[in-house]
Amino acid sequence: MRRHLAIPLGILGLIVVIGVVVTFDYITLLFDPVTDNAIDFEVPVVDNESHLPVTSNPQLIPKILHQTWKNETVPEMWRAAQESCLKSHADFEYKLWTDESSRQFIADQYPWFLDTYDSYPFNIMRADVIRYFVLAHFGGIYIDLDEGCQSRLDPLLTYPAWVRKADPTGVSNSVMGSTPRHPFFLRVMLELKNYNFNWHVPYITVMYATGPLFLSVIWKQYKRWAVSDAEQVWILMPPEPGASYFNDLHGSSWHEDDAKWIMYLGVHWLFFTVLGFLLAAVVGLVSYLVVRRMYPRMPLKYKYLEYGE
Repeated sequence: MRRHLAIPLGILGLIVVIGVVVTFDYITLLFDPVTDNAIDFEVPVVDNESHLPVTSNPQLIPKILHQTWKNETVPEMWRAAQESCLKSHADFEYKLWTDESSRQFIADQYPWFLDTYDSYPFNIMRADVIRYFVLAHFGGIYIDLDEGCQSRLDPLLTYPAWVRKADPTGVSNSVMGSTPRHPFFLRVMLELKNYNFNWHVPYITVMYATGPLFLSVIWKQYKRWAVSDAEQVWILMPPEPGASYFNDLHGSSWHEDDAKWIMYLGVHWLFFTVLGFLLAAVVGLVSYLVVRRMYPRMPLKYKYLEYGE
């Protein structure tokens, strides 16, 4: 009986172990304070003659602003945010990546990724991807169109790579900065193929394959081996009242009905985490009882006969 019981319980245990290994980075995101290498708001000092900010640390990131939209015509609701960044950063090069120019860039510079790029079921996934590739290729700062600029971004140019802290956990891809060829964004580029899976739920597919959850997991993995200062990824912390680089208008134009339920899960993540463990325990107990019923204990006399005692 013990032999029969050990096999299904062993299989169940193996499934649990595999599940923990596969979801380890996702689970640990819930408990990561994201306070290592934190960036807080810094008011830049302005030169009296040039009227441009000066910082005590050297500039590492080139003065390039990247944004994305499906074509050259930016919607009216986001033009004010776009203009706020353009006017306050007239000395920056500006690149608006459209659907056409983004695909052409991938085809010309990274043809090995073109099939994956074309395979994404939602256009927002290509918008996610192009921001990683252009930061790795050119360097600069990427800004979502629904992010207005409240202050000069020069202090952020002094960090080799940075991303913004997300709510409630992990990091976001709404604003990011990088030097060209930074190892973090190079790794993000290479990992995209490994995470290209359609979950048949739009929000989950986007988040896990190319969006903030994907970026957060790669960031967690990257932190384990990034050792030098140049390899570090810094975290732009949530703004304080009256002290912020960006003004978030919360566009979320790609969200569908499934996003509401997922966001509800995110707000109540602790409850659903505990509930998940309880359900797993119930499944384990039921599995054990089923196995016991299928393989009841042998009468004592037959047990002795089986083993020749």
